[in-house]
Amino acid sequence: MRDGVDVSTWVWRLALIVGLLVIWQFAAGNLFNEFWSSRPSLIGERLFALVNSGEVWRHVGATVSEALLGLLLGALIGTPIGIALAHYRRAADIVDPFVMGLYGLPRVALAPMFILWFGISLFSKVMMSFSMVVFVFILNVTEGIRTVDRDMIDLMRTMRAPRSYIMRKVTIPSIVPWLLASFRIGIGLSLVGAVVGELIGANRGLGWYVLRAGGQLDTTGVFAGLFLLMMIAMIANQIVFLIERKVLHWRRETR
Repeated sequence: MRDGVDVSTWVWRLALIVGLLVIWQFAAGNLFNEFWSSRPSLIGERLFALVNSGEVWRHVGATVSEALLGLLLGALIGTPIGIALAHYRRAADIVDPFVMGLYGLPRVALAPMFILWFGISLFSKVMMSFSMVVFVFILNVTEGIRTVDRDMIDLMRTMRAPRSYIMRKVTIPSIVPWLLASFRIGIGLSLVGAVVGELIGANRGLGWYVLRAGGQLDTTGVFAGLFLLMMIAMIANQIVFLIERKVLHWRRETR
């Protein structure tokens, strides 16, 4: 299949997953103590129990809400900042060292300050996720605009097209792939931000659940929480992939 993943790829993926789970199931208790890694069968039982009791939706809902709001807020604020920096080169040159310095700052180390500033409510986790992804949008959008075909823009200007028209017809369509790439990168980072916030101060969420399970030496619970986080990231990435196929179909048709 040209536009998607063919059947054989899915078969190989399934075979890889099954093979790894079988090896894990056999190795735990035979090659090493299952206390350190649990077993896939035990993790499956824990997940079933969480779903059956309804507790899983409370934790998944909290983490997804925090990560999603942080991701969308990062896109809404980071995109116009990136556009502005790309158009005003002088201003970009002035603030670039500060942007890169803030981008390189480990936001995980600021997690206690986020709790102090914003409390342990939803807002603190959203801001933690936002701080993880906003710079991805700023940098990607800035770079995307700088790679726009200058000949196309010059042609529009010779035809006396207003700046708003050039932005709508040339600039925005050109940065769509960069925006989608930012969303792909930002999914994982926003989840990291939400989980870190929950580790510092929360009473629900997958990060809180993993921390509680770890504190009780419950490796099965830890791996169950990590599995759910991985599934959220995979599903979210698949949604972005489907949107990308829908939005950028014209690029494939011109190849």
